[in-house]
Amino acid sequence: MKTAIVTGATSGIGEATARALAGAGWQVIITGRRADRLEALAKDIGEAAHAAVFDIRDEAAMRAALAKLPEAFKGIDLLVNNAGLALGTAPAQKADLGQWRTMIDTNISALVAITHEVLPTLIECKGGIVNMASVAGTYPYTGGNVYGGTKAFVQQFSLNLRADLHGTGVRVSSIDPGMVETEFTLVRTGGDQAASDTLYGGATPMTADDIAQTVLWIATLPPHLNINRLELMPVSQSFAGFQVARG
Repeated sequence: MKTAIVTGATSGIGEATARALAGAGWQVIITGRRADRLEALAKDIGEAAHAAVFDIRDEAAMRAALAKLPEAFKGIDLLVNNAGLALGTAPAQKADLGQWRTMIDTNISALVAITHEVLPTLIECKGGIVNMASVAGTYPYTGGNVYGGTKAFVQQFSLNLRADLHGTGVRVSSIDPGMVETEFTLVRTGGDQAASDTLYGGATPMTADDIAQTVLWIATLPPHLNINRLELMPVSQSFAGFQVARG
């Protein structure tokens, strides 16, 4: 039985990915900082799940949790770097520097730390890495500033990992979703349900399960195939136009 570790599994894409992998016969190590949600998910999945409660930004806690994995879960075949967030919608000149730092700590620093920690096992198992990036890393928009920058890092880090891991058999993929209806906008706006409803209303956005099934597809491809980068949008979403300021 193969084993995957899914970060940020307490909601949204992470939770859906854990359920999809478990449903396909994988063991899943699920991580997150909300113990109640993580334990409920582990209970739903059953013996195929192991819950590791920690804040992804706490490197010491992450290392301690992985060091204490039950023997049956130590052979990690797949790392799904899903944990991440956007905070704030203000333009850069009005943005909160603390929010910028939290996004960098979560979306970049924590992602590279857990990747570095798990790489020896992935190489031994000839496993795979799926990094959750975003179309925000490719297409700029007002208020995207540091969030978009962090996701551009994830895209480029994925490509460079692929180059460094050449010959090891380890696969590396970046998934770049567009609009997905999850708790993403609630987190970004500090719990503004109206803002979330307005963003997704009538748009037929993608769902967490859409992305989870994409992760599962990548994870179960024949081992000689690698998806380097995959961009997905709902049909209702396309590319923004240029801006022109007139004096």
